Amino acid sequence: MPIQTQRESILTAKKIVVKVGTSSLTHASGKLNLEQIDALAREIADIHHRGIEIILVSSGAIAAGLGKLGLRKSDISLSDKQAMAAIGQNILMHMYRKMFSEYGIEIGQILLTKEDFDSPHRSALCKGTLEALFRYDVLPIINENDAVAVEEIKVGDNDTLSALVSNIISADLLIILSDIDGLYEDDPRKNSQAKLIHHVTELSEAVRALARDTDNEMATGGMGTKISAIEIAMKSHTKTVIANGKKKHILRDILSGSIVGTYFDL
Repeated sequence: MPIQTQRESILTAKKIVVKVGTSSLTHASGKLNLEQIDALAREIADIHHRGIEIILVSSGAIAAGLGKLGLRKSDISLSDKQAMAAIGQNILMHMYRKMFSEYGIEIGQILLTKEDFDSPHRSALCKGTLEALFRYDVLPIINENDAVAVEEIKVGDNDTLSALVSNIISADLLIILSDIDGLYEDDPRKNSQAKLIHHVTELSEAVRALARDTDNEMATGGMGTKISAIEIAMKSHTKTVIANGKKKHILRDILSGSIVGTYFDL
């Protein structure tokens, strides 16, 4: 794929946050997609081995719990969802540990809530932990602490969480992997002729109006939350790419400057 001139800054990114959504980690049945998780682990491991500081913000804990017990998200209460997160987080991390170990990567888990970002002291502690993991050559894997988080302390979605983490470490690049190729001129699920927008330089009202929520019931964030997350990431001058997490070699293509997904250079 050709390199787009506007994406040349991606080639020198040294701190990267990768957010992967539930839809990129699971089958339509809700069960974990092991082939997809392994492909993601392989690409992230390769980036890590290049000396780039990379953080994975991973959804999928609730879905893993639901899949384990054969339940659907629409069938259960809030407390049940929190229980599914407690069950599924263990399943998800076991799978990540197994797959990343195959590529020589040690992982460290961090579970956060909104309070960790609202408090300067707790934010500083979080930053210190992440920097220590980088020094020890350990890959941080972050998720919201869904097992205990209630509305008052809940970030709400991992798009926002990944942007807040980007702010803490002053990331050069935030990559949001979803079930869609990026931001379109129209909803591609309803209009097969809709064109993908490759480069956005301003979060205008016209751009915001293009955001559409996903139909995937396993997910918590649609394009609207991604646009909001990008606005948060702007505070630390972090560039953002939204791309399809199920496309082969998607991270390699993004970091090589190829024209994939939508690049937000704001």
